Amino acid sequence: MKKSLLASLIAGSVATLAAAPDIAWAQTANATLRGTGPANVQVTARNVATGAVRHTRTGADGSYALPGLQPGTYQVDAGPGTERTVTLTVASTATLNLQAAPAAPATPSVANAANLGAVSVTATTLQEVKTSEVGNTISLHQIRTIPQVSRNFLEFADTVPGMVFQVDSSGHTQLRGGAQNTSSVNVYIDGVGQKSYVKEGGVSGQFNSQGNPFPQLAIGEYKVITSNYKAEYDQISSAAVTAQTKSGTNDFHGEVFGRYTHDAFRARTPAEDAAGHKTPSHEKEYGFALGGPIIRDKMHFFVTYEAKRFDTPVTIVPGSVPGAASFLPPAAAAQLGPGDLPFKEDLYFAKLDWEPTDRDRFELTGQVRKENQYDNIGNQTAASAGIDTINNDTRLALRWQHSGEAYFNEVLLTHERAYNNPTPLHFGNGQAYTFGPDNDASILFTGAANALATQKKGQKGPAIQDDLTFNDFEWHGDHVIKLGAKYKEVTLNAQDAGLNNPQFFYNVDPTGTGATPYKAFFPNPVPGLSPVATSKDKQFGVYVQDDWAVNDKLTLNLGVRWDYERNPSYLNYVTPANVVAALNSQDPNAPAGQTYAQSLAAGGVNINDYISTGNNRKAYKGEVQPRLGFSYDLNGDQQHVIFGGVGRAYDRDLYDYLQVEQTKSALPEVNVFFQDPATGLCHNGGAPCFAWNPAYLTGLANLQALLASSNTGQEVDMVNNKLRAPHSDQFSLGMRNQVGDWNTSAAVSRILSYNGFVYTLGNRRPDGSFWQGGSQPWGNGIPGFGSLIIGNTGIQTRTTQVLLSAEKPYTKESGWGATFAYTYTHAKQNRDVNEHYAFDEATIGQYPFILSNAAAKHRFVATGSLDGPWGITLSAKLTLATPIPGNFIGCYPDVTFPNGSTCSPQGVQPQGTGKFLIGGKIFGYRDVDFQATKDFDLGHGVTLYGRFDVLNVFNWNNYTDILYTTRSANGQPLPTLASYNPVGNITYVPRTVKLELGLRF
Repeated sequence: MKKSLLASLIAGSVATLAAAPDIAWAQTANATLRGTGPANVQVTARNVATGAVRHTRTGADGSYALPGLQPGTYQVDAGPGTERTVTLTVASTATLNLQAAPAAPATPSVANAANLGAVSVTATTLQEVKTSEVGNTISLHQIRTIPQVSRNFLEFADTVPGMVFQVDSSGHTQLRGGAQNTSSVNVYIDGVGQKSYVKEGGVSGQFNSQGNPFPQLAIGEYKVITSNYKAEYDQISSAAVTAQTKSGTNDFHGEVFGRYTHDAFRARTPAEDAAGHKTPSHEKEYGFALGGPIIRDKMHFFVTYEAKRFDTPVTIVPGSVPGAASFLPPAAAAQLGPGDLPFKEDLYFAKLDWEPTDRDRFELTGQVRKENQYDNIGNQTAASAGIDTINNDTRLALRWQHSGEAYFNEVLLTHERAYNNPTPLHFGNGQAYTFGPDNDASILFTGAANALATQKKGQKGPAIQDDLTFNDFEWHGDHVIKLGAKYKEVTLNAQDAGLNNPQFFYNVDPTGTGATPYKAFFPNPVPGLSPVATSKDKQFGVYVQDDWAVNDKLTLNLGVRWDYERNPSYLNYVTPANVVAALNSQDPNAPAGQTYAQSLAAGGVNINDYISTGNNRKAYKGEVQPRLGFSYDLNGDQQHVIFGGVGRAYDRDLYDYLQVEQTKSALPEVNVFFQDPATGLCHNGGAPCFAWNPAYLTGLANLQALLASSNTGQEVDMVNNKLRAPHSDQFSLGMRNQVGDWNTSAAVSRILSYNGFVYTLGNRRPDGSFWQGGSQPWGNGIPGFGSLIIGNTGIQTRTTQVLLSAEKPYTKESGWGATFAYTYTHAKQNRDVNEHYAFDEATIGQYPFILSNAAAKHRFVATGSLDGPWGITLSAKLTLATPIPGNFIGCYPDVTFPNGSTCSPQGVQPQGTGKFLIGGKIFGYRDVDFQATKDFDLGHGVTLYGRFDVLNVFNWNNYTDILYTTRSANGQPLPTLASYNPVGNITYVPRTVKLELGLRF
């Protein structure tokens, strides 16, 4: 009967979900406890911090499972003599056998308890070893003790092999998994995905931000999964981070802190050394947290607030053309050197939980993120051309969990509103200085930021999801079967540019800078068309996951999910009639009777693949994602476990890419060229070409009067009617071992990603050729219009990684803990993963696979913490990595490649900058950090603490700007030389001391 009932429920649920319109799945942070005990008895688990109680019964064979447990410390029993106290970690499935004579426990610890304020009990931390997932858990003790540059809780993820947390030269933070782009990551907080659907960065609001996605004080612990996650994880193709927030307990607990550093507490950057002085800078971080009971054992609250007030130093350096800065006008050259980036952030989080019965839990949470920051300053952009970015994110969630004897159900209602709104710091004319002898390579941007800096992009809308878990099903072993669905309706908005700030381009060569600009770039609106794109995106997904314990050694993780998305903005778009007519008109460069569409076809471009009628595009569907894994416990004692898996995971194309075909036609950004007063010619034959008039510098309207206010004559962007969603195929095999107090893991991972979105140049000559005489067909645009830019999916990565880790978890009894993580990466890609434009080959398929610029070949991260005397806690972190290859287009005046180009994409690894202890210049990144905290017990449960972090103790310069030198001989290219710019930007920070003072109670 039990089997029949389960089969009916699954069949009915799947049928119901299949009939629904659009959906996606839940990603829980809860833990599952399973194992064996006496047959047909009640198993009780009581959370020692909150008093929450959960029950289930063992089966005839003694097996049991308790899903949906909040991470924390529990007293568990299945009758007299079976009592155990254990700690469960976030998003884990742990095994606990409740026999009258229990096996010897693992190392006791309360370090991983996730509730606010550790409970003073001795508990066994149950490690999750019987899983096919590749990854690890970051404990609250690690979050509190590891040295940290910023209070971004994701910073600790790089202690997991395969993960990299980066702080760039502007202070922006980003998280990357493997060798894919940062947008492939998803972060789930209390099971709610924080995915950004419009801008890059993976996490909403994390694109080019110095801020944190969530207050660190609110994070209890989190799990990082680098590949082969279970079917419940959606909208992802690289790494998943699932975090559990803290909750109030039966006792009042709280914390208040303040953190500070100043330019007096740091060393100079290389640019400051060259300039002979420091740029003033400071960082202030402060906040508080408070949690406790409203009704003991029934209702609790938790609130927190964190703030940042930064002024980050950056460096403005000329482009990669050696010596080009000496040819700039004095006013422009004076803007090179040190700069700064003011930044302000406020983070809020509140949580209310209520357990009216021992089977029901209600939870209401709210989070708010508010940011204001100066940005786009540094590298080749002077401070005058910077922007001010407003970045706001608000999310609400209401959750109901109901636990039965044989099932667990969770219903979640959410609403999100996230917007990114950059604006130029100044309004007026901008100046762009380019180096003519090197294909107009950029040297410096000054003045007002261009119109593309005025944007407003974001997402808002509700979602509902339900997850149902059956925990009492036996068939050739014990099954925990989870199935669920989510429907999400989110409105996506994108304004791509403003009506301001024309940019004037000046030619620079060894003789100096041209007296008049050779080109202007400015917005030219089309009457009757809206420059703001909006789409009511609908998402639907379903999944089934079976965690099948075949016996005490073999566990199978069998899952499959299906996702569907409908983006009306893309699906219902209609290509303008005048564009369609022009495509099918006479190609002015071709023989009579040959249309431009026929010229395109000769070059392999079927324009009908891009002309949208409003009903010939297909929504993302059929995204079936099998996720299959296993673990085999060699001795049945969780000491030596072999694991592996294969799976597919789908992500989403960013709306920022798709909306371009609409906004570009409404507010085209146009170029006009000006005649050289000496020759009467326009730069490189550029068109349209006009005589120079100083009046063009006195108002945007004077420039706009040169062209008609129409999309005629402008660039045309068209997206393929049959886009495919980006996805990755993941394969892994490894082994976990417990050796004394140490947990070790060794795994090999192979990840192949496909269908990254990219725009290429669609223009073709009458004979269909793309390259001719070393030049692309930029002058062969659509008749009466400008160039044709076509959007397709085709960026790929191929990554093999060896992932080694060893961890000795911190315990209060031993007083110390340590982690070691080594990653070997061999990765190739057919386009820089940070780019979605590719104009250097005819199609993305013609780009060669080159060394990836996403990951170092070798990376090693080690951390350690120690309880010292007199209430002092010491910790350290070491990070070493070989240089990350750079991707660039190498050009050779005397070389012609088989496709007719004189340039070729290359992946080149620069020479390392230093050694560590032994060897030569091996590493491109070196860092050693220290932290010390002194606790002062004030009595009555109140502790005052003082902390200082010393970051980059040895003041190693971790350069980011790469200089390339191409060489050739006898018409053949020679290996490119690559080196770091010794006065350029650095990643991370120079040696810096941060001071912190706090109070816990």
